[in-house]
Amino acid sequence: MTDNQPPKKDLSAVLSARAAIEESAIREFESRPRNTGVRRTGKPVTVVHDPEPTREWIVVVPVKGTSDSKSRLGDDHPDRPALALAIALDTVEAAMAAETVVGVLVVAPVSVSAAFDELDALVVIEEDPRGLAAAIATGIATADELAAPGRGLAIMLGDLPALTPVELSAALTAATGHELAMVPDSEGTGTVLITAADGARHAPAFGPGSRRAHAEAGYVELDVHVTSGLRHDVDTVDDLHALRSRLGPRTRDATGSKNSE
Repeated sequence: MTDNQPPKKDLSAVLSARAAIEESAIREFESRPRNTGVRRTGKPVTVVHDPEPTREWIVVVPVKGTSDSKSRLGDDHPDRPALALAIALDTVEAAMAAETVVGVLVVAPVSVSAAFDELDALVVIEEDPRGLAAAIATGIATADELAAPGRGLAIMLGDLPALTPVELSAALTAATGHELAMVPDSEGTGTVLITAADGARHAPAFGPGSRRAHAEAGYVELDVHVTSGLRHDVDTVDDLHALRSRLGPRTRDATGSKNSE
């Protein structure tokens, strides 16, 4: 070592100090309640109450975040997982801005969880992702601990890049009049959103033919116009092209689309 070279740091000491700082920061962060009564991390207190008319919503959004995300896009996009993440982030950000939404709970693998944490969403990390149904079940179980008088629970797919806060707000307002409600996709066979008012219990049936399955489970179909971004989930390149003038900012950047035709 020459005289003008700095001495080497003790790597173990550096790592130990960093761990102590991070632990202290986490403790301080978890001690701060949110003004909505929802906390981003830590285990909330389960609230037992008599149901009241629904005034606000927790929205659960399951996110895949794996290497085969949006596989139906084929090879037409150079980085499908990055595009899928952009779509999910635009969806979650729109949901968080909806008027009566007090919290968006994202269920995602650790590989993409930090991106949603940066949006100030509540994040539940799936250590071992087991598919959509399992992610939704995890989200419902966690959301049950966030129950409060007048608070309903919505489950929404994470691939709605043209969704606007106003569209989601309108649907959730309509949903307050029903114990269970749903919004079908634009094709008319699937489902993009299901809701359960305060005191009601979900019976999710996402998958092929879910519109019919949810109707049979007691979900009332909401009158949402077929042009609404809420009804346009994205599975294929054609789906993206059809929405190119309405895409959220991250999806627009990921696809090179512009705001206008």
